[in-house]
Amino acid sequence: MQQDSVWLGSLRAPVRAAMIGFAGLTIALWAILVVNQFISSEAIGMHEMIRPKGKPMVILTLASFALALFFASLYLSDDKGAIEQDRTGPFDILSLVCSRLAMMSIAFIVIVMFYEVVSRYVFNQPTMWANEMSLWIASFLFLLAGLYAMQQRSHIRIYVIYDMMPRWMQKAADCVSVLLIWVFTFCLVWGGYNDAMRRMLRMETFGTAWDPPLPGTVKPAILIIIVLVAIQALSNLIADWNRAPEHHNPADEIDETEIENIRRTLEGDNK
Repeated sequence: MQQDSVWLGSLRAPVRAAMIGFAGLTIALWAILVVNQFISSEAIGMHEMIRPKGKPMVILTLASFALALFFASLYLSDDKGAIEQDRTGPFDILSLVCSRLAMMSIAFIVIVMFYEVVSRYVFNQPTMWANEMSLWIASFLFLLAGLYAMQQRSHIRIYVIYDMMPRWMQKAADCVSVLLIWVFTFCLVWGGYNDAMRRMLRMETFGTAWDPPLPGTVKPAILIIIVLVAIQALSNLIADWNRAPEHHNPADEIDETEIENIRRTLEGDNK
């Protein structure tokens, strides 16, 4: 990643400090919870972590962890990846922040599954929460990845006919595409709002031993993020309206930067 500030500017250093501070606090609180597992008769485990009512330590740990993720997403979104497109509108900032949260989610899924594998096959003590936790994280990962794909314009587009159109017809096709996205969004929100609110207000759970509130959190998130995707599509349309016509060929799909990174990795492995 490049180190030049994309949008934070002078706030980059304070955001970085907040990210490190809350990450350190989260690790310290987590370490205390782990130690309490061995020395306290009222230890807090994963079952209590999703039921924080009346448990100040759990509330403090979750709040610290949420703030660490928030500031980390802000800080990481201030770097532009080598293969990323430039930001074209103010709404892109929100999409980029969400994309960094999605990228970190992949690491958390790997950590959870690694913990489960070691616990199950090394210590013969499988968890009751790892599978649900990975599903929970992956649900938000896929939703946020869709928003990032829209911002990067990396969703599926068929250029065979599009490139043959004059510019005014391309703009008309773009308008129709965005209109269809908004129609789909309206129908989804219209049909799913009451059900999502009902599940969220009662924090409907998953019905397993750990019983996390997957339906109560994922169902509202689907509606919220699809609205963000629709807004991002409209933002793209406005930003691209006066862009010069583009013509595509199979060679456009070849990313020289990514190929060079792969080549360096292979050369490093052969040394």
